Amino acid sequence: MSTRGDDPSDFDEPEHGPGAVERGRDEQPDDGTGGAPAHGNSGAEQNSEDSSAEQTSEGSGATAVSRPSRKRPRTRRARIALYSAAALVLLLVVTMAVPATRDGVTDLWCDLTGGVCPGDPPPLTEEEQQEELDWRVRVEPEEAALWGNYVALGDSYSSGDGAGDYDPSTAEPGGCWRSENAYPRLISEEYEFSGTLAFFACSSHKGEDMLSRLGTPESQIERVTDHTSLVTIGIGGNDLGFIPVLRTCMVRMPILDNTACVDQEEEISDRMEQFEETLTQVLEEIHDRAPDARILVVGYPRLFPEEPTGMYYTLSVNDQEWLNTVARRFNETIRDTVYRVDGDVYGERDVGSAEYVNVFSSLNGYEVSADEAWLNGIVLGELGEGLEVDRASFHPTAEGQMSMAERVRSQIEEGPERTLYVTRETLEQVDQEILRSELGGPLDPVGPEEEVADGGEAEEAGTS
Repeated sequence: MSTRGDDPSDFDEPEHGPGAVERGRDEQPDDGTGGAPAHGNSGAEQNSEDSSAEQTSEGSGATAVSRPSRKRPRTRRARIALYSAAALVLLLVVTMAVPATRDGVTDLWCDLTGGVCPGDPPPLTEEEQQEELDWRVRVEPEEAALWGNYVALGDSYSSGDGAGDYDPSTAEPGGCWRSENAYPRLISEEYEFSGTLAFFACSSHKGEDMLSRLGTPESQIERVTDHTSLVTIGIGGNDLGFIPVLRTCMVRMPILDNTACVDQEEEISDRMEQFEETLTQVLEEIHDRAPDARILVVGYPRLFPEEPTGMYYTLSVNDQEWLNTVARRFNETIRDTVYRVDGDVYGERDVGSAEYVNVFSSLNGYEVSADEAWLNGIVLGELGEGLEVDRASFHPTAEGQMSMAERVRSQIEEGPERTLYVTRETLEQVDQEILRSELGGPLDPVGPEEEVADGGEAEEAGTS
């Protein structure tokens, strides 16, 4: 009998019948496990199987060959994966318990799970995100201002007192003195609002009047309704008492009383501080009535040159500079209050806005002392009566109102430094019938039936 090394034919795999290749496994002794080898002897039994598989059975003419098992490597990989997973879990548990490395592992966990971090709610699906955003619509600044009615509120700087061409029903002592040259009129002519201008700014009005008259037909704020898209309001000069302050500064003997202006400093500061709360309440009331509206709060222009070169009647250079400083501080107070209110609106993911319109330098080069001033100066009384500081003194002329309108126009088009939203339902439901029915507000003693037939401005009651 030749060995495998002597006969090359032994390398040829012989044909064999069913079960021949398993003979070596079948001849293993039964250890009570159904023929499976015990784990403790697995190495020895593997060697025995390898050597017996290479032997030739005499008389059978067939060689029993044991094929390599394909299950063993797969089982080994599974065990390795299991051990690795267990180690990773143990590492995570231990590390989360150790503050020094907790943040790093938390970041790793977030990365491995696609951003789902421990303690975070599961991410919103696209459908859920859409449902959350469906109630409001992002709009461009101009669109956000023009989809509804435009309501113009404020004091004499917004009514146009001093600009001429007054509505006859308002041009009387104690009247509102609404001018065709006022910036609200100019803005309404500049743009195509879906609704109409409701012009209710009134000379001598105060912010505190706006609050005390709530619930009455004389209230300006009650004119604002759900489908108001733009509100302009200039208010506060009368709360500060600016005309009386000017009168105190000017109607005196400058040589004998050269501190008449600055002596009012403490009282003015107190009024400014009080007005912050007043303006906050006014803006919140307007926002409650027109949640989707852009509320543009118009400041006040500087009255004197930035660097005065001489006396203006009885006002010295120092007096003029001090009055400019008071105006600047007051504008800053208004601006900061508006920003705080708008911050609350935006922080609560609400619609609408409150925005500040800076007109402080809108009359630059055309202040009251200029040869071509865009401000009304003081009025000279009859011979011997001296100076008269009346209601229209230091108020913008038609040219001054036009310059202020340019600042308002820029704000409408540029918008605030944030995204603007309007309620989707409001945009979907608004129509001409709704807009016309809301003109003047629910307490208007005249009502929308007095509107101009071609859809022009409503006729105001003249009671504001």
